[in-house]
Amino acid sequence: MAFTRATGKHRGPSRMARRSAGIAGIATIATTGVIGTLASPALAADADAPSFEDTGLTQIVAADSLAATIDAQAAAQEREAAEAVERAKAEARAKAEAKRKAEARAKEVREAKERAAREAERKRLNSFQLPVAGSYVTTSYQAGGALWSSGSHSGVDFRAASGSRVVSVGSGTVVEAGWGGAYGNNIVIRMNDGTYTQYGHLSSIGVSVGQSVTPGQQIGLSGSTGNSTGPHLHFEARTTAEYGSDINPVAYLRARGVNV
Repeated sequence: MAFTRATGKHRGPSRMARRSAGIAGIATIATTGVIGTLASPALAADADAPSFEDTGLTQIVAADSLAATIDAQAAAQEREAAEAVERAKAEARAKAEAKRKAEARAKEVREAKERAAREAERKRLNSFQLPVAGSYVTTSYQAGGALWSSGSHSGVDFRAASGSRVVSVGSGTVVEAGWGGAYGNNIVIRMNDGTYTQYGHLSSIGVSVGQSVTPGQQIGLSGSTGNSTGPHLHFEARTTAEYGSDINPVAYLRARGVNV
């Protein structure tokens, strides 16, 4: 029986051929991203075939992974920075709003105080009081007797020691300030409501004609000048500045809230 020698076409692949095929396979797998199949039977069959590390692909994949991680970290940092900026803006807006509200509230409080002060001043200017603080009437209105040229008292007398403070009973303008004959040193004031008040027998005068006065403002000191039997304040309420237009001074003051 004759035997023939095997030809080249029936031989298995040479070591070099297997080596080239293994390298090509690794390159293909790396390109498609299927890393897990690198441990193929073809590579395991030949101990002399180059390992995966020998191709340099591990370094490439690792570099790509690191770059992706860095990109992700950078993106996260950018998001955090943007969120921090938004938080800062929100805090700034909140602070600005709080400041605006506080300023608005302060303005409201200030305006309320100003309104209250104006109202209090308005009430004060429209108020009336006694011409001598804490005093009382010693001689009534229209009392008769020889002491008065008209036969009756045209006003009331308030008890007042010499030198006592005499004040305007309300707001008005001085229309007379000087010697008034039987009234001695006297002052006549046109009140803001159109009526007139007179203050007689003063020891001194502290205002001048044309001067504006307010309730409780000192206008002079009590005395006993003119036709007087002793220190006191003669007080009259009138409808005009002239003598003879007198009205009941007690009723006048009481109608304006003064306790007489």
